[in-house]
Amino acid sequence: MTYGVALDSSSNTLYVADYGNHRIMAYSSGASSGSLVAGGQGIGLNKTQLYNPSTIYFDPPSNSLIIANRYAHNIVRRTLSDTQWTLIAGSTNGTNGVSSTLLNSPFGMTLDPMGNVYVADTSNHRIQLFMTGELTGITIAGTTGVRGNDSNLFWAPYAVALDSQLNLYVADRNNNRIQKFQRY
Repeated sequence: MTYGVALDSSSNTLYVADYGNHRIMAYSSGASSGSLVAGGQGIGLNKTQLYNPSTIYFDPPSNSLIIANRYAHNIVRRTLSDTQWTLIAGSTNGTNGVSSTLLNSPFGMTLDPMGNVYVADTSNHRIQLFMTGELTGITIAGTTGVRGNDSNLFWAPYAVALDSQLNLYVADRNNNRIQKFQRY
């Protein structure tokens, strides 16, 4: 089962989050088979393993993949020239929670041009913003641990996107809606 894809337009390499096999695969343009670039060591929490990677983002300036590592409850960066990931948000030991430093089953994420990471913290029903280099997040939409269908609540936000004005769009899965939030 795959969920996320990211394209490196300079090399025409497509990266695929192979959710059920706990790995990221790379496919060159025209290739009939892919190559392993991250994970593939079974389910786990060590820095060479992934645990249901759901969304990936290719970051050209750092030549790295940003990965929503869903059931490890974190967001990690895997520089393509390295063999291990580094933590961007969440925990390194699989702990989930509601504090500003923890995530609970993050499914979707994106980056803005400054490198800040926006996370759909799915089971906490909130959107967390992690400023570049910070491990403490800021809740910018939703209410931690409270699900609902009011305009200020989510019920399992799954995906986030930014437009050119940095307005935030959220796919609110169990409410069957897309919500737009003006730039913060």
